[in-house]
Amino acid sequence: MILPVQADASELVIVLLLAYALDLVFGEPPSAVHPVVWFGRLIHFFKGHVPKTHKKLYGIFLGLSTILFASVIAYIVLYFMGMQSIPSPLRYLVAAYFLKATFAIRCLYGAAREVRTELDAGMIESARKKLSMYVSRDTSRLDEEHVSSAIIETTSENYVDGILSPLLFYACFGPFGLIAAYVFKAASTLDSMVGYKDERHREIGWFSARLDDVLNWVPARLSVFFLSAATLTVRLFYRGNKVLDHKNAFRCGFADGLKTPSPNSGYPMASVAGALRVMLEKPNTYVLCKGSAYPLSEDIKIAAWITFVASLFAIIASSIIIMVLYL
Repeated sequence: MILPVQADASELVIVLLLAYALDLVFGEPPSAVHPVVWFGRLIHFFKGHVPKTHKKLYGIFLGLSTILFASVIAYIVLYFMGMQSIPSPLRYLVAAYFLKATFAIRCLYGAAREVRTELDAGMIESARKKLSMYVSRDTSRLDEEHVSSAIIETTSENYVDGILSPLLFYACFGPFGLIAAYVFKAASTLDSMVGYKDERHREIGWFSARLDDVLNWVPARLSVFFLSAATLTVRLFYRGNKVLDHKNAFRCGFADGLKTPSPNSGYPMASVAGALRVMLEKPNTYVLCKGSAYPLSEDIKIAAWITFVASLFAIIASSIIIMVLYL
């Protein structure tokens, strides 16, 4: 693959920091111009044309086609980035916009806040409804403790595939980092849409689910370090009655990381559970940090702050990786 001009380390970091600023200020772009929504529409099209036979092979075709589509988008952006005839600020801004589409810090924090607000107002039914937008489980009968647990679980789990992983892929692949981030995001979107074990998706989603597991394997385990460090940082500024435990975050993260059906999601969830000294439970599926008390709405707020600070650490770490590898 040939680019007109390969971006240097300083340009890559500028784009990263601009993308971070765009996320914090504006959040998610409209669906019509959101690259990840484009991935989803392509996947939805393929899901509507599943053959009666060779479904696993079709699932591989679906996955590779989506990844190729995402890679082409990223390549076009990089081509634009290398056009020296276009003013640098505009090139950086366009690249930052497309990079921002691969992670969602403000959105993740906002989801936790929405559910917590409903719980604090005593509106459990509304909290369940809000929660159902972010988790796949049946929320209709969850009590406050399990609503709190579920939103903390999804907030911490999505720290990996929604923030840390795409940032690390961007950082580690340097001039081709945007393509790497888009390949990851395509795989993550595929997993969220077809990577299920029910009858409809088992075969067509096999490739997507396995690929997502592989790509998230290292970031999931690294997340324990980021979340433990974030817990210590939040603890320094927190003035409430909750005792935050960064050592327990580290211990629980690795002790309970493999207690979920996914080989990756348990690590960030268990780490946050340990930080808060609470038990996270998906009924009939898993229990993390067993023996602790169930979380309440205040724990949602602190968990959101921990993941927010950990996201900042991910931005800093990614910038350092770029400077060390490509300066």
